[in-house]
Amino acid sequence: MRHIFRYFPSWFPAIIMMAAIFFFSSIPSDTMPEFDWADLFVKKGGHLFGYGLLAFAYIFAFKFDPSKLKLAWLLAIFYAVTDEFHQSFVAGRMASWIDVTIDGTGAALALILVKGNMKEIGAFFTGSPDK
Repeated sequence: MRHIFRYFPSWFPAIIMMAAIFFFSSIPSDTMPEFDWADLFVKKGGHLFGYGLLAFAYIFAFKFDPSKLKLAWLLAIFYAVTDEFHQSFVAGRMASWIDVTIDGTGAALALILVKGNMKEIGAFFTGSPDK
């Protein structure tokens, strides 16, 4: 059991992001704030940003291992699909493949940004010197 818990600190950001996404997906549509003219931009931008952060949290959990970039992206997409399924049970909300596409795009963009700076970012978060 101790073996499992030693990984918890590195997975904590991903768990927090998944919980936040789940929370926002649980809000019924009639209680969601409206942003007037910027509503679509804010909500879809939230998808891009949120799933970008989730993908970053996954690669953080994988200790910035470049060979895990595709896995981090696939996990983010898998979570997006499960989140849309969950959302289909929330009052006034529906599942959308467009949202899954936007989520996957946000995850991909974040991982593309990380990929070029993997050593530096990993060193920053682990405190180890950059090699």
